[in-house]
Amino acid sequence: MKKELIKIEETTETFESIKHLDEYGQEYWSARELMQALGYKKWDKFVNVIQNAKIACSKSANLVDDHFLQVGKMVEIGSGAKRKQKDYKLTRYACYLIVQNANPKKETVALGQTYFAIQTRKQEISELEYSSLTEDEKRFYQRNLTKKGNYSLNQVAKEAGVKNFARFHNFGYKGLYNGETADDIAKRKKLRYREDILDNMGSEELAANLFRITQTEAKLKRENIKNENDANQTHYIIGKNIREVIKKNGGTMPEDLPTPKKSLKELEKESMSKLLN
Repeated sequence: MKKELIKIEETTETFESIKHLDEYGQEYWSARELMQALGYKKWDKFVNVIQNAKIACSKSANLVDDHFLQVGKMVEIGSGAKRKQKDYKLTRYACYLIVQNANPKKETVALGQTYFAIQTRKQEISELEYSSLTEDEKRFYQRNLTKKGNYSLNQVAKEAGVKNFARFHNFGYKGLYNGETADDIAKRKKLRYREDILDNMGSEELAANLFRITQTEAKLKRENIKNENDANQTHYIIGKNIREVIKKNGGTMPEDLPTPKKSLKELEKESMSKLLN
């Protein structure tokens, strides 16, 4: 059992370590890196797995290009010569389909199937009645919405002239959290270095942040803001307005809400352990 838990943790760390974030904060995986993580040595063989996954994606009424974005880069092949190396930027759902079509005899594939199955399931929670969910399920649901919301907000913010996205998001946090930045929130919650603050919020706190995200995006669009400073101030004002609404309605200030005992990543590891037992 102990060995299995170690393998689970190592597998989670492996797939999380090769996860990337684009300029909008959207997660993706490189097909080349996923190939190595799954124990495949030859690209030609792995391409067949990708093709089968793309077929499964298409049959499930999803747009293939939304999940399998073909990219390439120039690599050296000797004597200074270069050639373009084909790759794909994969969504979490694309990774899930790939591991389902990969060789299950490979131990890393079997663990990968469990890992991405759980991750994909968390994104399907929205299909259930919210009121019937447990607190942890509500957290996963709200966290998924904030991920999608931040991705959309970042796109709109970019159009508004935002270049420093960390600063832009801190303006929103400052408004909602009475002057606290993301780092301040992390320190108050006593999180480890680079641990995600949103993964360590309860459903109520996540909902407040989701409202901040969606309302900021709407205002940037509605007022056609095209200046970074104006975008930052808009984010701050929206955050502050939401804070005032919470106060007016007798609610608990975001910084006073309890931090869950376990992060969402810890809960995911526990889910993986249960599935393997």
